[in-house]
Amino acid sequence: MTDALTDALTIVSLLPALLDTNGDAANARVLAQRARWAGFEAHIVDVADASDLPDNADLIVIGSGTDAVLGQARAALVPMADRLRQLVTDGVPLLAVGTGWELLGVGIELSDGSAVEGIGLVAGRAVPAPARITEDLAVKSKYGRLIGFENHSRHYVGAEASPLGRVLAGTGNGNGQEGLVMGDVFGTHLHGPVLARNPGLADHLLTRALARRGIAYAPGARAAMVDETARAARNQVAVRLKLPAE
Repeated sequence: MTDALTDALTIVSLLPALLDTNGDAANARVLAQRARWAGFEAHIVDVADASDLPDNADLIVIGSGTDAVLGQARAALVPMADRLRQLVTDGVPLLAVGTGWELLGVGIELSDGSAVEGIGLVAGRAVPAPARITEDLAVKSKYGRLIGFENHSRHYVGAEASPLGRVLAGTGNGNGQEGLVMGDVFGTHLHGPVLARNPGLADHLLTRALARRGIAYAPGARAAMVDETARAARNQVAVRLKLPAE
């Protein structure tokens, strides 16, 4: 650690009781633990409605849920939309997975012909895929090769200019690309949770968050050991996908 925080990093976990069907809320815990290993204090704020949003935030995560809770999740997010937009405009990194990401977009088209309006924080919308997608997903990205599991029934369209990466195996957005990056908002179909399997992406988010405070981030010694375990897990999947090991 090259400097000290005057107060702890605040990591906001949006709607963890609703949007955690694939363990995605654990992304907040990954960020907090890696920050602590690097010598920083960090705490997680679980946000169930707009009144729970803290005055200040350093990182934000939102996970995925079932279609049965889409309406409830959207109703909770709408009153937060302006504040979330302000935070990401100010450079606060936000990681969104699965339906949490879809809800941040323009809207979600459902297979029965109905639609759920998104909060318009990012470009693009979710549209029905021909069949449910449940498979390993590997992505070439500037944050390293990302590997995880995708479990979704929709493609994501309208975000072609700003993908998280290019699909090496699996489906992703449905057009050869995976995810979305708009400013400091990162959307992905990758579960695992994604940051536990892919610590390079976690470290990028922490680097961005700490840079806002004028502080440099470097992973702690404990992180290096854990990262080897994550690399081995990714390589096991890579073998199944007939991809070279890292």
